[in-house]
Parts: sequence; C-alpha cells; structure tokens
Amino acid sequence: MYVLLDIDGVMVPAQSWKSPEFLQDGFPVFSSQSIAALQKIIDQTGATLVLTSSHKSSYSIPEWKDIFKLRGINTSMIERLPANNLNLNRREEILNWYHMRNRANDQIAILDDDKSLNALPAEIKQYLVMPSPMIGLTNELADHAISILQAGPVISA
Repeated sequence: MYVLLDIDGVMVPAQSWKSPEFLQDGFPVFSSQSIAALQKIIDQTGATLVLTSSHKSSYSIPEWKDIFKLRGINTSMIERLPANNLNLNRREEILNWYHMRNRANDQIAILDDDKSLNALPAEIKQYLVMPSPMIGLTNELADHAISILQAGPVISA
C-alpha cells in the first residue's frame, strides 16, 4: 500500500495572510488536524508514504523520517518520487512513477491539492483524494483514503 503525499496544501494548509510557523528543523509546522488524519491512515493501513512534494529532494529519507517524527507522525516507511530534473508537472511525475514501477496491482491513495491531477487517467484518478489547500487533510478525507486503500486496485475492463 502506498500513500502518495504532497506537503503544501495537504499537511501545511495555505494561509496567505500569515507566514508559516517553522520548527527547529527549518521545515513548516503541520496542522494538528492533518497530523491526526495522516496518522489514522498509517495506523489503519500500514501504508508506505511516497513523497510527491516539491520539497521531496531537499531532504534525505532519514531527514524526512525525522521531520515526520518531530511533528508527531509515526512511520518508518517513507519513499519519494525521483528528483524532478525534467520539470514535469505533478500529474506527469505521478504517471511516470505509476507506469515505470508497474503499480497497476498496488493499493494506492494520492493525497494532493494539485489541480493538474484532475487530468489523470480515470484508472489512476480513482485513487485521488484532493484536500482544499486552505484546509489540508481532514479526518473525513482520511476515511476516504482508507476506503480507497482497503478496496484495492480497480482494474478497468
């Protein structure tokens, strides 16, 4: 099981009227609501987090584990999409990951507020859970992601 996870707009809601708060590691604070929702997904599914965020290559995997731990998220399974050296949009990055790693039989949820993902092919878009960037990940969206992961892949005829 994989949760493709964006950070900005999912874990860190966009608040244009104020600067984000940072922890001692120099990374923004995650909203408490988003922390609880993501931990619920991890606890109920055991999913591996796959970072899709534009920040994904700014830190090593051990540093990402520390970032999540410092924010109260307990997970040991973190991966990330490859560095985006070709400046692909998020949709293209996810499609490449999906097809290059032959993920058609995997259980996947995509947690991302990037509107380009609305153009994903239907067989992949069915895994998309899109928070409002001003609110971020909620308990209700976590429940939806869990139901997607527990349902497993839907193979189109």
